[in-house]
Formats: sequence, structure tokens, C-alpha cells
Amino acid sequence: MKNKRLIVTTIIFFLIVNLSYFWEGKLGILAFPIFIFLVVSFLVLVIICVIQIANGIKEKFSNQNRNWKIGVMVVGLGVIFLKPNGIVNFDKLEGENLLIAQREGAGNCMTTFKIKSNNKFKERSVCFGVSEVRGNYEIRNDTIFFSDVSIPIGEEYYEFAILQKSKYGDEDAFFRYRNSMDSIGNELWITKNELIK
Repeated sequence: MKNKRLIVTTIIFFLIVNLSYFWEGKLGILAFPIFIFLVVSFLVLVIICVIQIANGIKEKFSNQNRNWKIGVMVVGLGVIFLKPNGIVNFDKLEGENLLIAQREGAGNCMTTFKIKSNNKFKERSVCFGVSEVRGNYEIRNDTIFFSDVSIPIGEEYYEFAILQKSKYGDEDAFFRYRNSMDSIGNELWITKNELIK
């Protein structure tokens, strides 16, 4: 029974880590404590795995149940160590990134905005937690309009964006505006642009 619990725990942990793309952005401020919990869980599982390997060496790997346990743990934890963001790059499956813009704020907070080839966009903010905003976009003339935006209730999102010269240099920047009355906008620096030249 103990053997099965350890194998099941390792498999569940493996799935949680590999599918983090789908749940991480929905946690907000809880993402950081859950990340700490996952790191501690990983270390505990590694220690248990090392103990199982040591016991297996003593038994000259004659115990088939222990061998299965060791095999599942080594493969699962090894893959997590080598690919901590998951085996599958789900971001690429959502469509090609036509435009990527980002900005680092206070306290190393990072906002990354991606416009996809399938008329969808995604914004990911990492700042003492992780949050994501998703929606659709439409290009009219030189303006990108946002629609069907998934944001928490009671919050507002930007209505449109324009590519224009940065306030801080000669490069183009991605400015998002809350509405037509917003004269300042929110500037993000472009790291990739295959959308509008």
C-alpha cells in the first residue's frame, strides 16, 4: 500500500508541475506560497527517492515493488528537474507569437504581453504572485482593439493599443490605453514585432 501511495504521489506531483501553465495564472497572490510548497515537496520526494535507491542497492535490486517505485520516481523527478516548466510548451500550441512586449516594474515585477497569430492575446504579470489576462484583438488601421477580455470582476482593462515611439528613446513601443480619454497610456517595450511594422 505504501508503495502505491508513493508512486501515485509522484505521478500527481508530475502532473501538477507539467500542467502549471493552465492553473498558475489563476492563483494571483497564492502562486508564491504554492510555488514554495511545490519546491519543498520536490525536495522531500528527492530525499525519499535517494533513500529508496540506497535500500535498493542494499537489496541488490531484488525487490520488484521497490524497483518500480525507484523507476517512477527517478523518471518523474528527473523530468521535472530538467523541464521545470513542463514537457509540452503549451504557449506555442496556442499560436505563433506575432508581437511580444514587456516591462519590468518595481521589485522585479514583470509584465509580458503577447499577441498571437489566431487573433488572441495574453498578458502575464508576475509580481508577488502570477496573474493572466486573455482576450481577442482586432487591428483597424494602426490601432489594436481588445475584446472579450477575461479579467477579475470589478477591474478594467485597456480598450486599445498603438505602436508608437517610446518616451525613453527612438525605438517603437507598445502603448495600451484605458479609453479615448487616456492621454498617457501604459508603455511596454517591444522584444518581437511581426504584427505591424
